Amino acid sequence: QVQLVESGGGSVQTGGSHNLSCVATTRTPTNNEIGWNMAYVGWFRQTAGKEREGVAVSAPGRNGRTFYADSVQGRFTVSRDNSKKMVYLQMNTLKPEDSAVYYCVARWGGKWDGPLAPISYGHWGHGTQVTVTS
Repeated sequence: QVQLVESGGGSVQTGGSHNLSCVATTRTPTNNEIGWNMAYVGWFRQTAGKEREGVAVSAPGRNGRTFYADSVQGRFTVSRDNSKKMVYLQMNTLKPEDSAVYYCVARWGGKWDGPLAPISYGHWGHGTQVTVTS
């Protein structure tokens, strides 16, 4: 059972930058790799009363593609460190509308509706709050 643990949430002023991190762990440590390098990993976000929105995702593979929501394209960057089983989100030029609970996600298969669709991901972290103040 893979667990995803986010860190880095907090408050930041409009126009500022902020970084989030997520690490994958196994509930029962084993010597087996959990194949982080084979997973789509990334970030979703959700605000009260709205559906979860795909923000930024990194596809597996040496030349893995990245996918971004239109609202964050050019401002956010997703990156990964497969050796550490981590995924990061660098957020620049933050806006108040970026305030949300941010969730780390991962998938190794299952239902698929595109890289930014919530149904495509079977593993979710508990979320971390990011608040952008004006």
